[in-house]
Amino acid sequence: MQVSRPLWRKTPLRAALIAALSVATLASLPVQAQPGGTPAAQAPAAVLPGDDFYGYVNGEWMRTTDIPADRSSWGSFASLAEATNARILGLVEALPKNAVAGTEAAQIGDFYRTYMDEAAIEAKGWAPIKPLLKKIDQLHDQAGLARALGESLRADVDPLNATNFFTENLFGLWVAQDLNDTSRNVAYLLQGGLGMPDRAYYLTDSPRMQSLRTSYQAHIAAMLKLAGYSQPEERAARVFALEQQIAASHATREDSADVAKGNNAWRAQDFASKAPGLDWKAFFQSAGLTAQQDFIVWHPGALTGSAALVAKVPLTTWKDFLAFHTINHFSTTLPKVAADQRFAFYGSALSGTPQQSSRSKRALAATNAALSDAVGKLYVERYFSPESKARVQQMVGNIVTAFSRRIDQLDWMAPATKAQAQEKLKTLYVGVAYPEKWTSYQGLQVVRGDALGNALRAEQFHTRQELAKLRQPVDRKQWAMPAQLVNAVNLPLQNALNFPAAILQPPFFDPQASDAVNYGGIGATIGHEISHSFDDQGAQFDAQGKLRDWWTPADLAHFQGASKQLVAQFSAYKPFPDLAVNGQLTLSENLADLAGLSAAYDAFMLTQQGKAQPEQLQAQRDFFTGYGISWRSKAREAAARQQILTDGHAPAQYRADTVRNLDGWYPAFDVKPGQQPYLAPAERVRVW
Repeated sequence: MQVSRPLWRKTPLRAALIAALSVATLASLPVQAQPGGTPAAQAPAAVLPGDDFYGYVNGEWMRTTDIPADRSSWGSFASLAEATNARILGLVEALPKNAVAGTEAAQIGDFYRTYMDEAAIEAKGWAPIKPLLKKIDQLHDQAGLARALGESLRADVDPLNATNFFTENLFGLWVAQDLNDTSRNVAYLLQGGLGMPDRAYYLTDSPRMQSLRTSYQAHIAAMLKLAGYSQPEERAARVFALEQQIAASHATREDSADVAKGNNAWRAQDFASKAPGLDWKAFFQSAGLTAQQDFIVWHPGALTGSAALVAKVPLTTWKDFLAFHTINHFSTTLPKVAADQRFAFYGSALSGTPQQSSRSKRALAATNAALSDAVGKLYVERYFSPESKARVQQMVGNIVTAFSRRIDQLDWMAPATKAQAQEKLKTLYVGVAYPEKWTSYQGLQVVRGDALGNALRAEQFHTRQELAKLRQPVDRKQWAMPAQLVNAVNLPLQNALNFPAAILQPPFFDPQASDAVNYGGIGATIGHEISHSFDDQGAQFDAQGKLRDWWTPADLAHFQGASKQLVAQFSAYKPFPDLAVNGQLTLSENLADLAGLSAAYDAFMLTQQGKAQPEQLQAQRDFFTGYGISWRSKAREAAARQQILTDGHAPAQYRADTVRNLDGWYPAFDVKPGQQPYLAPAERVRVW
């Protein structure tokens, strides 16, 4: 992962919670795809671990498991999320319909049931969105456009997460600790304005991308036509052309992941001269940022380019742009034809998913988006035990200790650098299962029968909460993930980790399982998140979360050299004949996988089971097998290709193959020279 990266993809907070309980690890992919477009590892039943470790561990699962029709991918993460969903759905549907107004039970129940009432949504038709579209239609000057763009700003984008730059609003907003002044929070502004996941979808000249561009433009036209706009094809062509121009000024994924390139401090008065064309005073006023004087502009080129387009592109085109994205964004709360059209592009064309998920799944995801902590409380109270929390906390302590010992034993690191690294470990905050302070939803108005309004008010409520942090002290213990999310995250600005309750289940953690299985599963996950504090990006932050160089030149050179080895190792993996893994884009995650697995292995070997003889060899096998199982995954080709192009995480098969860099894996499975994954000791990447 990279600096703020989770174990798996952390989408923008709003989008993450819309898809919160459907997080899925994307595939481990061979060169060929299965019939129906489902790439899968084809391992023989008796495959040797030294020939194909992933196939040895997961081959039978790969052969006998189909991706559900409403999924673009499937695996350990997704199946666990599905089971968690089912549990939460039961809790939500059991809430009393006559709960006291204003209570969280009433808010959750009313939000969910309103979303589920398809008959009422169909009866209202397009009326709920008409006031929003009318406001756009009444824009008559540049100041009005600036206000509309500011009003659409949402706090849902995290610049320290390379997979998280996809926002349909022209700019993204993130509120967090200042990179340069750890005592305060600051507003970060990022690139946005695209309806497809990345600039590559607009600019790459390949048959697939050209086809997707054609499909997307048709989708824009279809949405505008459904909403009653005249000449939808002509409007769609102009909107798409505008987005192409926006994309041309966007930074690449690799540049976006570079913290140094993102650390651009602007004062409020700088915007007019550095990004002319947009009425920034009007923009900030409508965005609720009038009092904010300091900003960090993560993508200055994109802000400058988009602001210039505001002045250059006709207002009528911008109005069509805003209208389309408003319709597109709220389509799931509109009549079925709108939701179906959205799925036709984003689900089928973009991700290869053949079937839309059930209404209840979508309703639950939307409820999580609006009331994540309220739903999380329900889940934790019913399904997570204090005993499990205590055991995981003990594992965390053991793995932190193991990581500390690894630092002490590094022969290439200077004492001064070691001292700084140890200070990061000593001050690391680790949140297990759920936050110490739950978010309050007092003031969020949930109205029965107003599905679109509920979604809009929830987004606005969340943004106000985030903006309020600009007037509050930094809280290192604030969580970035809801308890019911199957994921985990490192927060470098806070020097903190979050391990939500939902990931503390099999196959990652089982209170009834052996230490070998648990350390190979959740232990490697814990180690992974700890290691993000010391990957190529996390290592740029000190113990207080300040962006600061605390390395000696010689230490940094060694670290970078080892990192280049890992880049080369992963760049050699080629899931498709025409598409290889991007070793540089995935470096942070690969470093964290390697260091995290190593630390978890060390910690396990110090347990009673790890030291026991003669059972030690089998325990080691169980450890590595548990790790391999955690990465079992399949993906449809379209989704797999999208991941490789845009995601900072490598496909799961190659993450499982991290074991080939650990000395302990070789004797555990009697892996010999000449076998496919074998690496000579000198070729095994060793960092932390």
